[in-house]
Amino acid sequence: MAKAVYIHIPFCRNICSYCDFCKFLYNEKWAIVYLDALKQEIMDRYLDDEIKTIYIGGGTPSLLNKKELEYLFKIVEIFKKTNDYEFTFECNIEDINKDLLSILKANGVNRLSIGVESFNPQKLEFMNRKADFLDTLSKINLCREYGFNNINVDLIYAIPGETLKDLKEDLKLFLKLKVEHISTYSLMIEDHTKLKVLKTEAIDEELDYLMFLEINKALKNYHHYEISNFALPGYESKHNLTYWYNEEYYGFGLGASGYILDVRYDNTKNLKKYLLKEYVANEEIVKGQEKMNYEVMLGLRLRDGINLAKFKEKYGLSITDAYDLTKVIKNKDLIIKNGYIYINPGKIYVMNEILLKFL
Repeated sequence: MAKAVYIHIPFCRNICSYCDFCKFLYNEKWAIVYLDALKQEIMDRYLDDEIKTIYIGGGTPSLLNKKELEYLFKIVEIFKKTNDYEFTFECNIEDINKDLLSILKANGVNRLSIGVESFNPQKLEFMNRKADFLDTLSKINLCREYGFNNINVDLIYAIPGETLKDLKEDLKLFLKLKVEHISTYSLMIEDHTKLKVLKTEAIDEELDYLMFLEINKALKNYHHYEISNFALPGYESKHNLTYWYNEEYYGFGLGASGYILDVRYDNTKNLKKYLLKEYVANEEIVKGQEKMNYEVMLGLRLRDGINLAKFKEKYGLSITDAYDLTKVIKNKDLIIKNGYIYINPGKIYVMNEILLKFL
């Protein structure tokens, strides 16, 4: 049974140049209409599982007004929740104020994920975003005043024109925020984005790798528990671990993805279809070998890797019987130690090439 819920709010004040998530400019007239449809989807598809993690993302959920937020949290009350559930809410830094934090706190949100991305003016202009260090620091301190002690911030790197020096300066400022979790993403130039339309080219792969190493070095006091994620011990994202452990989860809202009863699905990005209850755009039944492949692809993103005993218990055979790992183990691409199999930390940057050798 699923223990996690992702809810997508597609509204934004402006469109970031790199973003390929389902999004459109905020329109107050459509917000309540969308929330009505979201409520209906949840009522139609939620199977009364007890939920351990909820993640509200976007888009920009923090731009919703007081009435819309209160309606959204009324919808969330539909879910049965464990006593110790993790409830993450995505925010843009410019939306954080006393009114927003009061509403979030009153409705059980206990983890914030803040899209900062960078403090470098050139990088921000390239991404069509805004951020100021002193303002961000002030807003995070305000979050602390309201009792939020589990905060993530996002950093994007490998921007065309960015230097190692630029990245180092960004990292110094990010560390001064003293947050519990930092997510770092190398820029991907995705289809259906402004960058793709403008035929933007990615930076040199060698520089991207040096930046990856610099991030690892700068964030050495954090637990690098997943290829892109760093947390103080005990503050790893429980919600995202659901994905990497290949466990089932609900995805509600436009463009959301889910994995329920051995079916992986993607919701439509077409608002008209969504309002007509035509929620799902495509789905895939995942069993047997395909399910094991997902387990391996996702699990090896984790620095601790895959628990060998749990894998055998789940699939009825050992991972070394399921795959021919002779070469990748001999080459030390993969390491088996203390009951886990994981990618050699020195080779995690090329994990996709390693996976291709045996999947």
